Amino acid sequence: MKLQTVQYDSLFTRLDFRSKLLMMLTVTILAFLWESPIAGGILMLSMIISCLFAGVKLNYLGGVFKLMIPFYIFLILSMGFFNVEQVKLLAHKTELTTLVSLPNAWWLIGGAKMSWEGTLYGLNIVFKTLTMILVIPLAIFTTDVNQMTVGMVRAKIPYKIVFIFSSTLRFVPLLLAESQSIIESQRLRGLNFEKMGWLQKGRVYAKIAIPLILNSLSKSQKLEIVLQSKAFSGSSQRTYLHESALKTADRLLMIASSLLFVMAIALYFGLGIGKFAWLLYP
Repeated sequence: MKLQTVQYDSLFTRLDFRSKLLMMLTVTILAFLWESPIAGGILMLSMIISCLFAGVKLNYLGGVFKLMIPFYIFLILSMGFFNVEQVKLLAHKTELTTLVSLPNAWWLIGGAKMSWEGTLYGLNIVFKTLTMILVIPLAIFTTDVNQMTVGMVRAKIPYKIVFIFSSTLRFVPLLLAESQSIIESQRLRGLNFEKMGWLQKGRVYAKIAIPLILNSLSKSQKLEIVLQSKAFSGSSQRTYLHESALKTADRLLMIASSLLFVMAIALYFGLGIGKFAWLLYP
């Protein structure tokens, strides 16, 4: 079983991993920097469109959204109700716009007010996290693990870190395959997952975790023995089966990422573009 990859050739699959790495770094920094829900939303939409253009599966994107929905609902509600002072400072306002007001008779939370500005701040955090989640498959799923390893070495990243990263990417599919085989063996014994509730499924997955962790520890110990027997030193001075070369498209992407980063920083600190009040409050 391999790490999930895209099914067809596109511009992203032909790019070198070094250019994708710079793009990931730029997008991640901008997602952290921008406080504006408008700027954050535009950045998130660009990542969604890029993922679809690169061929990332719709069921993966849908699974990410479904998984994160409970967390995002809690995040928006908590920011809307309780994040008051910080939002006042960001919006340059002494009073916030009330969106929802709870009855005073309600125990413990009676009289609490959900502000429009706090809700927008919560949406911005949602956009930040989704952007950083989506930029990872945009680079990882469109690159072969071997090309990824060589590209990181050519980017002067220490080989020990590269080896740990590539080994992790190779271990994840193995763990998923093992967990699937354990579930299938349980099905053969009469366990019906489809008719189970969320709580029952959680208990079953908790039991599956024990043999999965033990098998993972066993594999890691075997890998350690193999590395020691081959006198693994972690030196990058070695031969590589795969090559990594920057092409014209890679250089253009790296230049565009660098220019976007410089312009975004200058506009943020110079004109306030990307700050929370941008296009929302004068």
